[in-house]
Amino acid sequence: MSDGKQVGIVLVSHSKEVAAAVAELAKGLSGGGAAPVASAGGTPDGGLGTSAELITAAAEEVDGGAGVAVLVDLGSAVLTVKALLAEGDELPAGTRLVDAPFVEGAVAAVVTASAGGDLDAVEAAASEAYAYRKQ
Repeated sequence: MSDGKQVGIVLVSHSKEVAAAVAELAKGLSGGGAAPVASAGGTPDGGLGTSAELITAAAEEVDGGAGVAVLVDLGSAVLTVKALLAEGDELPAGTRLVDAPFVEGAVAAVVTASAGGDLDAVEAAASEAYAYRKQ
């Protein structure tokens, strides 16, 4: 990107540990990952679930003005992010829920964002991870 801004990535899981581990994996596999990545896992008290508060804080943390790609693990995480997007002012402008597999999509998103890809490129790379063959 010519303006030096990078897309931020938020990884939402029902588990704090899973979200943090996937974030570390994605950053590590991107060569250290220059793109801002934050995890929003579990509930504020450390339990299993999703938290609008944690998602909002993570999105604000990684927002650099180039958009925020949000990847989620399971159904209620999708519903929580969709509700936040519908409210219109809870997440930074340019925040997008990305339909992608959680682990592979996170790696593709962080690699693409770290290479300077815009939000459309980050979303496309993450979504294309559905086609990765493992045989």
